[in-house]
Amino acid sequence: MKLLVFAHTPPPHHGQSYMVQLMLEGFGGDARRKTPSPPNPHGVECYHVNARFSRGLSDIGEFQGAKIFLIFWFCLQALWLRFRHGVKNFYYVPAPGKRVALYRDWLVMLLCRPFFENVILHWHAAGLAKWLETETTIGARTATWRCFRPVNLSIVLSRYNLADAQKLLSHQIVVVNNGIPDPCPDFETSVLPRRRERFELRRKIFAGEIPAASMTVNVLFLAHCTREKGLFAAAEAVLRANRTLAARQLPVRLKLVAAGNFVTEEEKAAFNQLAAGREFAATVQHAGFVSGERKAELYREADLFLFPTQYLGENQPVNLIEAMAFGLPIVTTRWRSLPEMLPAHQPGLVADQDPGEIAAAILKVLAEQSGEQVREHFQKWFTLEHHLISLAAAVRSVE
Repeated sequence: MKLLVFAHTPPPHHGQSYMVQLMLEGFGGDARRKTPSPPNPHGVECYHVNARFSRGLSDIGEFQGAKIFLIFWFCLQALWLRFRHGVKNFYYVPAPGKRVALYRDWLVMLLCRPFFENVILHWHAAGLAKWLETETTIGARTATWRCFRPVNLSIVLSRYNLADAQKLLSHQIVVVNNGIPDPCPDFETSVLPRRRERFELRRKIFAGEIPAASMTVNVLFLAHCTREKGLFAAAEAVLRANRTLAARQLPVRLKLVAAGNFVTEEEKAAFNQLAAGREFAATVQHAGFVSGERKAELYREADLFLFPTQYLGENQPVNLIEAMAFGLPIVTTRWRSLPEMLPAHQPGLVADQDPGEIAAAILKVLAEQSGEQVREHFQKWFTLEHHLISLAAAVRSVE
């Protein structure tokens, strides 16, 4: 089948754009760029409109006059592909609960939807349904329903995410987990022995079996450096955990590496002000944006992944999938779809961004988990192969 993919790929780099990129690559890329088109084992031929409305993270969801022109330009490209290549299926990623982004979605649907036989929505962000009910007027809710009136297919990432598609009465709703290429294919030989060795050392120290030993535990936060994503709560929690360890006279100290870009100058300035303090500077390191081998190195060296997010559109973040792939014990929030991502009975789930609760969870997880369970969970549910097979089957079902 032919599929018009109206969605952007990096940059800017975030989970949604990365997953669109993986989908396009997995389905053979943009069919216009290939002569002749090679066989596609998934049976989906993509025609891509790279609908990039934002140049950077700070632009996402913000009003800019140039974006109005871009909406018409991207829609014109979509319509040209519709008639030039006979593409009848329209794939779109709805926005999270942000007014400017919602208005953009209205325009795209009004301009493009009448010309396509089938419309597929892929809900990468979560929470639009609740946001419409609690933060908007009845007029905005009505306009949204009329623009997104029952589509042929909604693809959601989790059971929590079902509410967004159900709000707009989609004819068919399918749950498809995200999935990524295994970033640690040598886990069994190069990472697992170190994980087990360091876990056993932690366990013995916490149990008081080897009181003379000392250890520095590496905690990793890898995400956009914002309050919503949990940077400041993570830093304060690590500081409190260290104070608890000192009070218990245990020879363990935590060090937090925060990897990612700051989105606003205000939050960057607030972080730098905290970094001027001696205790904070000795405990928290900002590594900036990382990718490739440097990112893999941080995952390998870490002993725990800390992500106390309460980001509005959080759904199934790629960083948690990567952390599972590297077999890292995880502490994160019971927020939106996150509890569904992890194996059952995880001790690292906290209610919110309370530093005291997060600190207690960090110490509990470090004493009880090596991370092997989450690596097995990744292999079962979040591989790229599993994702592409399920996604292709859902997309082809509309025909």
